[in-house]
Amino acid sequence: MGNSYAGQLRTTRFEEVLHNSIEASLRSNTIIPRPVFSQLYLETEQPLARDDEDDEDGSESNSPPIPYQMKPPPEGCCTTDGFCQAGRDLRLSSLASDPLDVPPGFMLVGVKSPSLPENLLVCAVDRRFLPDERGRYALLGFSGNCMGCGEKGFRYFTEFSNHINLKLHTQPKKQKHLKYYLYRNSQGLLVKGAPICWRGNGKRLCQALFIFIFIHLSGVHLNTGPPKKRHKGWSPESSTSNLPESTAKTPPSSLASSTLSVSSVATNGSRAGHGPLPQLTGSVSDVLVSSLLQSCYLSSQTLPRVYQHYGPSPIQPLSTEMQILLTVYYLVQLGSDQVPLVEDLEQIFMRSWRESHLSEIRQYQQPQTTGTPGSPQPLTPNQLPWLAQLAASSYGEGVVVLGKDVGSLAQGLQLTFSRLMEGRLENTNYVVIIVTAPGQETQSCVVVTGGIGIFSICLYSVCEKCGVSLSVTCYSLLLYSDCFLTCCAVRPIQLAVARKLLSHVCAIADSSTQNLDLGSFDRVSFLILVPPSEVTFQQTILHLWSSGVLQELGSLDQACVSHREAERYVVKMDHSAQARIDNLIREAYSNSYTLYILVHDHAHWDISSATYSSSDSGLGLVDQLLNSRQVKDATNILILHVTSFPFALQTQCTRISPYNEIHWPSAFSNDVDLYHERTRYFGVSELLESTHSGSSLPLMRYDPSFESMAATLEERFPKLHSAVIRTTVLIQHYCVALMAVSGRFNRSHNLQKHTSVETMEIVQSLVNAAQQCPAHHGHMVLVRIPSLALAAWAHQRLSRVRKQLGLEENFEIILGNPKQDLNIGQSFTDQIKKWLKIQDADWVPRTYLELEALPCILILSGAEPLGESLPRSLKYCDLRVISCSYLQRTTLEQELGLAAYLVKKESRPPQNLGSGSDLLESDAEKLSSTDNEEEEGQDNGKISQNLYFISKEIDKLILFDKMINAVLFKAKKVALDAIQSSSQSQTQLQPQFSSQSFPCPQTAPESQTQPYAPCYSQSQQISQLQSQTQIQLLSQTNPQPYLQIPPQQPLLSQMQIRSKSTSSGSSSPRASSPHPSCSWARGASRPPSVLLPHALYNVITASDSSGLPRCTSFLPHMSVAWASSFRPLLSKMMTCTEQSLYYRQWTVPRSYHMDSSNRTEGRSDNFHPRRLLLSGPPQVGKTGAYLHFLGILSRMLIRLMEVDIYDEEDINCNSQTEGVQYHPASAPWPNPEIVRTMPFDYTIHDSKYDDISTIYCPGYKSNSEGNPVRKEDVYLRRRTARIKLSKYAAYNTYHHCEQCHQYLGFNSRYQMCESTLHAFTFTHLLLGEEIQLYFIIPKSKEHYFSFSQPGGQLESMRLPLTSDWSPDCIKSPIFTPTTGRHEHGLFNLYHAMDGASHLHILVVKEYEMAVYKKYWPNHIMLVLPTVFNGAGIGAAHFLIKELSYHNLELERSRRLEGGGPAGDVWPFIILADDSCVMWNTLDLEARLVVCWFLHAVSLKQVLQHMEACPDLSHYGLCGIRKWSRLTGNVLREPFSRGHLHDFFLLNVDRSQNVQYDQNRFTCHDVDFTLRLHSAGLLVCRFNNFSVMKKQIAIGGYRTFIIKTKMTDVPTSVSPSQYICAPDSKHLFLATPAQLLLEKYLQHNSHKLFPLSTKNYTHPVLSVDCYLNLGPEVTVCFVSSRPHSVNISTAGLLFSGLLLCFADSFVTPGFLKKFTFLKGATLCVISADRSSLRETVGRLELEEEWRFRLSDEFQTANAKEDRPLFFLTGKHI
Repeated sequence: MGNSYAGQLRTTRFEEVLHNSIEASLRSNTIIPRPVFSQLYLETEQPLARDDEDDEDGSESNSPPIPYQMKPPPEGCCTTDGFCQAGRDLRLSSLASDPLDVPPGFMLVGVKSPSLPENLLVCAVDRRFLPDERGRYALLGFSGNCMGCGEKGFRYFTEFSNHINLKLHTQPKKQKHLKYYLYRNSQGLLVKGAPICWRGNGKRLCQALFIFIFIHLSGVHLNTGPPKKRHKGWSPESSTSNLPESTAKTPPSSLASSTLSVSSVATNGSRAGHGPLPQLTGSVSDVLVSSLLQSCYLSSQTLPRVYQHYGPSPIQPLSTEMQILLTVYYLVQLGSDQVPLVEDLEQIFMRSWRESHLSEIRQYQQPQTTGTPGSPQPLTPNQLPWLAQLAASSYGEGVVVLGKDVGSLAQGLQLTFSRLMEGRLENTNYVVIIVTAPGQETQSCVVVTGGIGIFSICLYSVCEKCGVSLSVTCYSLLLYSDCFLTCCAVRPIQLAVARKLLSHVCAIADSSTQNLDLGSFDRVSFLILVPPSEVTFQQTILHLWSSGVLQELGSLDQACVSHREAERYVVKMDHSAQARIDNLIREAYSNSYTLYILVHDHAHWDISSATYSSSDSGLGLVDQLLNSRQVKDATNILILHVTSFPFALQTQCTRISPYNEIHWPSAFSNDVDLYHERTRYFGVSELLESTHSGSSLPLMRYDPSFESMAATLEERFPKLHSAVIRTTVLIQHYCVALMAVSGRFNRSHNLQKHTSVETMEIVQSLVNAAQQCPAHHGHMVLVRIPSLALAAWAHQRLSRVRKQLGLEENFEIILGNPKQDLNIGQSFTDQIKKWLKIQDADWVPRTYLELEALPCILILSGAEPLGESLPRSLKYCDLRVISCSYLQRTTLEQELGLAAYLVKKESRPPQNLGSGSDLLESDAEKLSSTDNEEEEGQDNGKISQNLYFISKEIDKLILFDKMINAVLFKAKKVALDAIQSSSQSQTQLQPQFSSQSFPCPQTAPESQTQPYAPCYSQSQQISQLQSQTQIQLLSQTNPQPYLQIPPQQPLLSQMQIRSKSTSSGSSSPRASSPHPSCSWARGASRPPSVLLPHALYNVITASDSSGLPRCTSFLPHMSVAWASSFRPLLSKMMTCTEQSLYYRQWTVPRSYHMDSSNRTEGRSDNFHPRRLLLSGPPQVGKTGAYLHFLGILSRMLIRLMEVDIYDEEDINCNSQTEGVQYHPASAPWPNPEIVRTMPFDYTIHDSKYDDISTIYCPGYKSNSEGNPVRKEDVYLRRRTARIKLSKYAAYNTYHHCEQCHQYLGFNSRYQMCESTLHAFTFTHLLLGEEIQLYFIIPKSKEHYFSFSQPGGQLESMRLPLTSDWSPDCIKSPIFTPTTGRHEHGLFNLYHAMDGASHLHILVVKEYEMAVYKKYWPNHIMLVLPTVFNGAGIGAAHFLIKELSYHNLELERSRRLEGGGPAGDVWPFIILADDSCVMWNTLDLEARLVVCWFLHAVSLKQVLQHMEACPDLSHYGLCGIRKWSRLTGNVLREPFSRGHLHDFFLLNVDRSQNVQYDQNRFTCHDVDFTLRLHSAGLLVCRFNNFSVMKKQIAIGGYRTFIIKTKMTDVPTSVSPSQYICAPDSKHLFLATPAQLLLEKYLQHNSHKLFPLSTKNYTHPVLSVDCYLNLGPEVTVCFVSSRPHSVNISTAGLLFSGLLLCFADSFVTPGFLKKFTFLKGATLCVISADRSSLRETVGRLELEEEWRFRLSDEFQTANAKEDRPLFFLTGKHI
């Protein structure tokens, strides 16, 4: 880039911002790049940065110039100084009087060229990239236009300098070469104006260093002389290296030897911020220079950074003056005993900045708002001193401001030290020195003299120097978990996310970086990477198998019978993953047509660097595999990271571009359902809301009884690990609760006092739910125990107690080990199979989701959850054992994410949870979270890291268990006795309950007694929890269920995820449980309750000043660190995007983070081009979203292989009534003699011309209604068919493959071919003057041309002989005129030609030459002359035909000179439309005459067949029909005579005397065919071949722009206003006159020729030309040429006469051959008024036609635009 060394940003992350700006501009569809970042401003250079200054001789530069090798210009381009590469003059002296078109927002600038010191080059530059009068506020980068050739859109000054031939030897810099503004003087001449102020006042505004100088001595000696010779000055780098070891004052006796000198000379030439730092000499213990305030001020300059990602912005950082004034205000409000804190000042800056730019900030939070809000009035330097003194006056002598009569910082410091020595600052704590000299930037310095301030700053400095971190750890609260929906259908919000993913993939493909070429892929393959959890692995397979994605991608048959096929697409990230990913990489490199998607689910897990991880730990695999060079370099591998906690992937060194992040959208906005979901997400914000509700029991709470007992035991056994104690107490509570609920003990045992009310509620609900339901449905209780050993012990202990109590069949106890398969008892497996009606005998549940409605206790172990989804029957989430010792945001959120839930939208959660929550929408939109987290084992003590230690702790647990059991010895003894005698005795105490307590009928066997199940009212439970009183049984009160849900609660939808063997009528457990008393069914819409440790609960429920939980402001992950201590807090108003930008700015990866190595030459924006990040709340449905994304991506790739082909039935077909068969159906070529006997079909059948005038033909019976009138853009709505591309298709620039790479050149993977520009002089009588054409010929195509000598003058284009033939060669040159379709035109004919050698020439307009050459560098281009820039398709065809004939003559002469035959040169050329995409042929079977077969063929086959026609030279024009499914099988005649369109073979020799009308815009081919036929030339159409035309809605010669000369923009003008009376005041149009005439006649001829309207029998006679008079008017074409072929007009009465540019062949005698109706209309068209009158007189028209003065008109053009004139009259 030309600005790589120019200026600096206001942020330390220049490269990242610049990269993002370039990326955004490349994605923009406008020519001018979009300035995304508002703070991308060039600042004035520092004095040290000499290479940025305009020192052309380099005399003041201490560094050598940057070496620069200018790119050599393409051969053939102009390299003359003062001219651009297109050969246009750019010198100011040449362009001074020329009118120049300067686009809005651009300015004319003079460029200084080293080779032309006496002159300036003229260019247009976007004013946003130029500085203001103070040298500031210039956007980084460049945007300019060439004023010579008119090429636009130069985005790099390096590229522009090459184009204008600056010929530099150093790096091009716009600051060095853009020198002067240009303006027009009073004479209208362009002259040199004021110089461009790149450096302003020579000072930098924001690159300032602010100094604290702290004095803690009673006096200092001053030395005004120069400093000592060997003494080094103070600098910010050395400021903290000489800190005092003690803050005690130096004894007065030492003052004599302590000297301090102040000099005005800057030390070492360094910048000191607000002015240069003077040299200070003396004792290092006298003065301390600190950089704390410097860091604070510099950090405040990055405040607007959050808003840089939303586009150009007026938001500016705080000015220097405002920073100083705010500092004074802060110091004033401090008390004498208060310590100044940098953090407080940072927050003051933050608040001030936000308040001063509140309107701008709101504007960018609402991007639809237009307009730029007014900026607040800035504080001027002159106002600062007296405002600061005014503020300080309120504090007495505490703060002194020195601003008046202070000329420099050195003078101010000297004055301060003098006052200090004189004792005049005894009551002063702070001295603020402000220097505001005219013409200079504001300088400032703060001297702290108070003891408290000095002490605090010294302490801070020492802490900072020693690396002391006082960071506070915390938990965050945003929690969710990936929810599994029982219905397989894609939810609307999942569909929206999938489409967002697809749009981001398309954005990568659409960017100019060519990092992803979607057009080259024909299928999708994928591999899903999951953490090493067997349940997560099986869960993902279940999602994949049930989603139908494998069937959609064609990977599996619809009749897939097992999940084993799906296992090939999911891999656990363990040691087995290496082989799977290596295999995928090999497949990717061998199958370049397949797009491979690597889905990294649960992406926040294992972000460890491979270099810091051992092979045994299993960590670092993601870094080793996904970040490998092979994956990064594979252009057909795309990585999608999916996580609920993206924080660790959003650092300064992230590999994921911020543009490639997709955030889960909020389903609700202002309580409006945006996606019409049937469910509503219940996340952490709703859990928090429940804690604030005072009328009901919160869903998230802590257990005071448990916490009290655990705390007591931790004090009693300090050597035992807290996890061991808490686990033992918890399991003991569960055991006692089971004993109490089992019903085997009466109240006299008083078991409830040995457990907690929370545990009793959990166990009671677990046991009673299954017993009360007839189908034995129940709830799940999740007990989270991270330690694997403790979890195994807990499972064993609970299982033993359950067995002793005889509850084995009531509920299951499951040990959730991530490394083991799910294992449940056979009886419970059979129960689930019964519910789901599964017949497979070998089926077992493999995921927790399949445990729906199973009553169970799930003990989930492992250092952290690994993405396991839980069923909707989860009722309690017991997290009382999780550790509170490490509190990162990710760690906590993934634990709480286990309780995330999707509730039915029609049912509100209990206690109105979720209503009125401030964070209701913030779950997804404002505080995006993630799935699971990092290694809990690292901070969770030794539990998960050292199993040996745990085993020793378990040994101690035996004694501890005995001590606990001693408390309950009697109760346990009674329990054991009761269990032993249960089989013998039937007389046990049973409490009596009312019928209201258990509405569900008893289902227990008669041998089993009814269990004891006490119930508690909600109010009593709340009062017990709040008062923490002793638990009492409440059976004597009216017991009611805990959940007050009516029996009419709607049941959940039927579960559809089932095994292969599930019958079609299988149902969910709910379907088999219709009983209204089923507790599980009634509570399915209620989120689970969460029990937390007390310490954790306090952290979660606390909030900061912004209303967010305080834990959100703490470290997001253990693998990252804060980049700076000064950072703004997370805001409640932040969206997901803003939060991502926050972490990208303020976090850096630690050394063991896998992104820590993602730096390239100091750059931190080394983004992977094909890497996406999808983040969303846990359990919200991300898996279903990305699986659906895979499906729609596959469908899109298939769609990319299809095109919309015009599929329209031929119009006006009723003339084909003749059943004569001229040629046999199997005839390969036409017989010219037979063709001459065939009637010429004047009727037009192409449906694109259904809005033009019908051509009169005697045998044609017209529809009396005429053709319908249609609008201009009707071709955009024509009927199309979607057809898959064949292997012989033509392609646009978006197609790239290895086979046709020579057509590339815009792709950086391939080398661009060099090309040369050759001039070719051409003369034609109709052009009136000699014109010069340009051929752009690549080096590889020069063999198609002949030159005077190698590299010399272009002489001709080589043509083959008629006798030449080669099976791999096409003899006819192919010409394709095109405009506006440099990207979409189908110019890649490699596949269409089936590899055959051919000559293809693009015919482009001059102003489009550069862009076509850029996109198609390997194509030959014929550049039309400048006069044809505004011409239509007729001009292009005219020039092609006449140039081809001229070239034919040259080739014949060359052959004669070489001794060969002159007449044997091949005379045919091909004229092809730029939308021809495929070709087809109709084959007729020999036996079945009625059977036709259509199949695709190559263009090579079509052309070779036509070129092989034996009598081809007899024909003037040959073509093929347009494809249509409607008319393709009704044609019986293989050849016909009629109109040809879009693709034809032209004999330039025979058609020498018939030219295309160079002025025509419409119907030029109809006009040419009629004149060609009238000249006696044969026109033949090969009906067995057809061409398919692709619908391209962009560009083309049918795109007409009607605009006025005033506005120069497209304007809505009625066609009646396209003409006006001569010499009248009318709105002139900036549109070619011929186009205005043609469009006027098309829309208004029914008024001009009233007798012709819908009157086929009385057509309008048109002589020598065909003009479209609209669909209601019929035209009869006749030629005035001698011996011409015309239709018989005997007895035909004409309703009008049209004479357009009548030449000498039109005579009065010729016109008298025709008869006209009385009142018929005459229209005579001429180029000017004189020729119009001459034509009227020469043809003696006044004898039979009556004219009026008011019947003369002209097109609505200004005189300089040469309007056309026409005269109308009436037949007498």
